[in-house]
Amino acid sequence: MASLNVVFARIDNRLMHGIVMTQYFPSTGAKRIMVVDDEIASNPARKEMMNLAKPNGVASSIITWEKAKENILADKYGQQTIFLLAKSPITINEIMKLGIKIDKLIIGCTDLLGEGHKLSDRAYVTDEELQAMREIRDKGCKIVVQHNPQTPQVDVWSIVK
Repeated sequence: MASLNVVFARIDNRLMHGIVMTQYFPSTGAKRIMVVDDEIASNPARKEMMNLAKPNGVASSIITWEKAKENILADKYGQQTIFLLAKSPITINEIMKLGIKIDKLIIGCTDLLGEGHKLSDRAYVTDEELQAMREIRDKGCKIVVQHNPQTPQVDVWSIVK
């Protein structure tokens, strides 16, 4: 059976960056940062730049969805604690479909601004992403919107129905 010990999951269009690495990461105790994004993983220069934001001594995997699926199914990460980042809730939903438990998903910033369902001034989702979020919720995962740790977490279902 697939396993992945996810201690933190976030949707963020910039993935691994300052706010995420300095304000969220330190409190999680995670030993590996997993970025699941086909575009970044397929671009060596962008992948290298993203790795510059990684704290020293922390492992990282910046991988495509297919590689993530392969690694999860092969139990490559064992009991490592995982800090999971993706650009879309669809990716998180696909990971959860493998039987991976995620207790909470934080929606930060999205690429889609001013279109679709508004979650905050910095986050909008498409109908397809909203459906993925419903499926995530139905698997027992709480979904909140939060730009940074200093702002309150808002339950996504108090914003959209």
